[in-house]
Amino acid sequence: MSIERVREYFREKGIEYRIQEFEVSSATVALAAQALHCEESRIAKTLSFHKEDRVLLIVAAGDVKIDNPKYKKQFGTKAKMLSAGEAEELVGHGVGGICPFGVKEGVEVYLDVSLRRFDTVFPACGSSNSAIELSIEELEEYAGCIEWVDVCKFMEKS
Repeated sequence: MSIERVREYFREKGIEYRIQEFEVSSATVALAAQALHCEESRIAKTLSFHKEDRVLLIVAAGDVKIDNPKYKKQFGTKAKMLSAGEAEELVGHGVGGICPFGVKEGVEVYLDVSLRRFDTVFPACGSSNSAIELSIEELEEYAGCIEWVDVCKFMEKS
């Protein structure tokens, strides 16, 4: 199970006790914010993409979306998200629980600058009902971040 892989990953770091599991779903930004009693923007959502024969994960604030021109400028290709089946197979976590921890070898992790406005954020932990609160420095360290990128734009509130 994906959450067990993440739990083991954090056990090696000595912080597995910080993983929170909920009785309710946290599979979307809105549901995670409800479960955690925080603003949606503090949910660190992990988006998964194809780049030729590689898999990229971009961790971004919950209130932003990918800006296609910025993405193309950064990575040299159009943003093409993984399907749910591909995410499970190629990343090691299913949709709703995708996170940058305990991922399959070769998966590249990038952090979007939209996260830098917070002291702490809440990424998922491999299941659709889990999260962990991490400082931005901890997220950078534990996610194995390749680099910080600016590939998102703020979503319009309707």
